[in-house]
Formats: sequence, C-alpha cells, structure tokens
Amino acid sequence: MPTVEYLNYEVLDDHGWEMDDDDLFEQAADAGLGDEDYGSLDVNEGEYILEAAEAQGYDWPFSCRAGACANCAAIAVDGDIDMDMQQILSDEEVEEKNVRLTCIGSPATDEVRIVYNAKHLDYLQNRVI
Repeated sequence: MPTVEYLNYEVLDDHGWEMDDDDLFEQAADAGLGDEDYGSLDVNEGEYILEAAEAQGYDWPFSCRAGACANCAAIAVDGDIDMDMQQILSDEEVEEKNVRLTCIGSPATDEVRIVYNAKHLDYLQNRVI
C-alpha cells in the first residue's frame, strides 16, 4: 500500500522554509507540527490522495473534484503521482514544477512526498475557484 508523506504549504512561511530545501521534510518532522499540517497516510491502490486524506479526517482544500481547478493542487517532491484526465495544468507545471491534483491523483510509487495546499503558489492563483 503506497504511503504519502505530506506537508501543508501554508506552514512554510511560518518556519522560513523554502520548497527547494533539501531537508524540507526532515525539518517538518522535527518541528512538532499538527497532523493536519504534516504526517503520512496510507493510500489504497487506485484511491485518490484527496479521498485518502478525507478518510483520515483531514479537511484538505478542493472544489470541483474533476481536475478542472487548482484548489487541490500539490507539489510532488519525491515519488510520482498518476493523474486522471486533467484540463487545467500546463505541461510545464506537470513535468517541470511537479504540480499534481490530489482529487484525481493516485500514488504511482510506493512512497510519495507532497506539499499540499499549493493553490497559494503565485502561478496557480488564477485557477483557484
């Protein structure tokens, strides 16, 4: 069963962390963050990451649940996530910036690290509804 280690984008500023810090997740693990902001969850085969988070009781951002907005966007830091058909992200965002939509994304590797709540990134703001 794949495991997704997650970090809330909103806490980066509070701690002076950057997305490209090599030890971002190690820092998060040592920071005493609450479960909503940092932790890991098991995702069943074929289950969407957003669904797995909700099953654990988390209230992650989303809107359309169909890959047509950026509300549920996350950055895949390690590992890979397969997405169903999405219509909102550019090839560059998917291939170079590793943006994934958690509402239609399932882990494609056994371990995945994501920074969720990435809708706050400047280049995604115009697609949040």
